Amino acid sequence: MTLLTHDPAVLVLEDGTRHIGRAYGARGTSLGEVVFATGMTGYQETLTDPSYAGQIVLQTAPHIGNTGMNGEDPESRRIWVAGYIVRDPSRVVSNWRADESLDDALISDGVVGISGIDTRAITRHIRSAGSMRGGIFSGADAALDAQEQLSIVQAAPVMSGQNLSAEVSVGAVEVTPAVGERVGNLAVLDLGVKQATILNLAERGFEVHVLPQDVTIEQVRAIDPVAVFYSNGPGDPAASGDHVALLRAVLDDGLPFFGICFGNQLLGRALGLGTYKLPFGHRGINQPVLDKQTGRVEITAHNHGFAVDAPLEGSFDSPNGYGRVEVSHIGLNDRVVEGLRALDIPAFSVQYHPEAAAGPHDANYLFDRFRDMVIANLQTSTENTNNA
Repeated sequence: MTLLTHDPAVLVLEDGTRHIGRAYGARGTSLGEVVFATGMTGYQETLTDPSYAGQIVLQTAPHIGNTGMNGEDPESRRIWVAGYIVRDPSRVVSNWRADESLDDALISDGVVGISGIDTRAITRHIRSAGSMRGGIFSGADAALDAQEQLSIVQAAPVMSGQNLSAEVSVGAVEVTPAVGERVGNLAVLDLGVKQATILNLAERGFEVHVLPQDVTIEQVRAIDPVAVFYSNGPGDPAASGDHVALLRAVLDDGLPFFGICFGNQLLGRALGLGTYKLPFGHRGINQPVLDKQTGRVEITAHNHGFAVDAPLEGSFDSPNGYGRVEVSHIGLNDRVVEGLRALDIPAFSVQYHPEAAAGPHDANYLFDRFRDMVIANLQTSTENTNNA
């Protein structure tokens, strides 16, 4: 059983808004961009998603923690959120798979949280005013002067302009063997990749080479990849010029490419498009997206605060010379670009997470679409070699 504390904690937003609640998780101060996630399940996957680095996550679902935390479902090696906001933490862990309580996991990873506050009111405020910097103060820090707390929050860095890839990426290459019929080596640039993504790629026959975010094109070529994949991740795509340059070299080599989330934004920039910050982003496992190719509406998992700026209808020429491009997927809540497809080179991307741990799985077919594209490219290369 989790012993809920009555120790005070304070959430302070950069506009001076204050909410008094109870300490949850570790004690101290956490600073970051305050965002809300609308998923009613899957809090363990949310917490361990590296894309949330630098962000204080508010769960809109009111009751959090009843299934505890287990050793099978983490999406990475640790909890990445900068802070955690919940309304009603569970007093009891009631799942046979649980190894520890959520509260204990937050303490172990040093994540400062707050509970017992009106999360609905904060969500509505962020929807109106936009995501903003915030701070959670608990323990001795909860007693700091209100103006001092606000000054600390306002001195924290804004998300725009931040490159956080080095914080979340692996330090050395990690290889996951292919499952079933082998397609070939896949170079995965780890910008904050999730374990479910790696497993989905391996299950499609790829030997998955997860590469540090600072690899060179020569290091990518050295593994003789049949394709390249860019993962999800935190930060501003406009601050990732090196990753864009690497991707342009990949495209120049004619290698098939698939990117998700942050990878979608970086493909947009590699093609010559701009990106911009959304007012409050898309975060949750219930976001409707239209696949323009099939006309099918998918319910998808999202975690992004930036988007690609591109025309939604028709095709257009890549400003950087990669042929024709079209927007392949559109968000139905606000008509944000949710996918790109190059028509003259083997490259596409989506803004959401098709691995969708902890669900839904409407977009899982995209891994099959990627595999089919790679196999078709290999067959074409073989035919061209034989005809030479």
